[in-house]
Amino acid sequence: MVLEGSTEALCPPSSLELRPSCNKSQPSPPLGPGSQTLESLCPGDKEPVVYGELIVLGYNGSLANGDKGRRRSRLALHKRPKANGVKPDVIHNISTPLVSKALSNKSQHSISYTLSRSHSVIVEYTHDTNTDMFQIGRSTESMIDFVVTDTSPSGQSHGSGGDGGQSAQSTISRYACRILCERGPPYTARIYAAGFDSSKNIFLGERAAKWRTSDGLMDGLTTNGVLVMHPAGEFVSEPAPGLWREISVCGNVYALRETRSAQQRGKLVENESNALQDGSLIDLCGATLLWRTPAGLRRTPTLKQLESLRQELNAARPQCPVGFNTLAFPSLAQRETVDKKQPWVYVNCGHVHGYHNWGFRREKGPGAPGGVGTSPAGTGERECPMCRRVGPYVPLWLGCEGGLYLDAGPPTHAFCPCGHVCSEKTVRGWSQIPLPHGTHAFHAACPFCGTWLTGEMGYIKLIFQGPLD
Repeated sequence: MVLEGSTEALCPPSSLELRPSCNKSQPSPPLGPGSQTLESLCPGDKEPVVYGELIVLGYNGSLANGDKGRRRSRLALHKRPKANGVKPDVIHNISTPLVSKALSNKSQHSISYTLSRSHSVIVEYTHDTNTDMFQIGRSTESMIDFVVTDTSPSGQSHGSGGDGGQSAQSTISRYACRILCERGPPYTARIYAAGFDSSKNIFLGERAAKWRTSDGLMDGLTTNGVLVMHPAGEFVSEPAPGLWREISVCGNVYALRETRSAQQRGKLVENESNALQDGSLIDLCGATLLWRTPAGLRRTPTLKQLESLRQELNAARPQCPVGFNTLAFPSLAQRETVDKKQPWVYVNCGHVHGYHNWGFRREKGPGAPGGVGTSPAGTGERECPMCRRVGPYVPLWLGCEGGLYLDAGPPTHAFCPCGHVCSEKTVRGWSQIPLPHGTHAFHAACPFCGTWLTGEMGYIKLIFQGPLD
């Protein structure tokens, strides 16, 4: 292993063939907008091949201002009509004044590693007919297939709907990462840090963490890093979190740095790979994405099934144990606006009630809320009339994003303190997963809204009162 600044790193061979030479007269095909390529059928295929789906945590099925084009809460990666993947071809060691000339060919993908002011290493990439490439980042340029902006709790992204977003304050890279999917079975998807820009280049500046590997090649990390966690077991049958790792520009797996943007890389983890599994989590330092395979999604509820579960809940005619009025979960399309019949829950005990404007513990809370229809945030501590336990009192919402479910079981539990309702297996699984926060902190959160989980377990079993008749 040769680190930046060593004699060996500054005096490498002039060029090195990484792979057999190919016909360079054929430039890599342009990477068009995802709205054009992802929805196309592959020639000769009866049905489009779906490699998998990416789901952004915290949006519960839709962005606040609606899903539009490449900016959405969920995206399926389809087999492209023509392969657009790339693979490393030739490595060049050149002086910095020649860098601009070496990168002037916009039909050639390349990665530039700046080792010093007088020396750079450029790796040329060539077209790969066996893979499809998909790029993810904050940029709205056409080479980005999935536009992702920073997620805050409750799924409210400050730049999710406007032009330009919050680019000045965002911690997500404009070209955050890329995923390469094999065009043939088993359609393995692999993730790499950093994406190619409009000039088909990736630049790692002098301050970026980079190094020469033992076999003479180059590798590096992006500023805030791309973290990946594969599940320890099968995601839907034995949900258990694995260890968070960092993925390099070349797709190698490393232990986490001391802080998110530290210049010293972590230790190479040789027995792990960058191949995505069902349930793999990808953190871009501002947003976390979940990768679901087609096989995994077949074991989760569809939107139609979730609607059926909602109707079954309402058909049981749950009642408020105090007011004796019948409660009803609102439609899946109705979000953030509390309905008069909506069930509320005391999250410390699980007793489900209708809304009532009393029971506040004023010494612990800010006072009574304005009434039905206001935001549940800041409602203060309440005392449950059934068991006298004191805690938050919030409306219940059915989780609408089926891809976040671990099974299609009945919605009997809710996350604390947000009140999103789903199956017992789903709350148990997600309450065990520490999600990255800030530069080095981790905390379990509700996958539907991003709210940090509280309480002993992070979830509660719901206790409904049946009809008296």
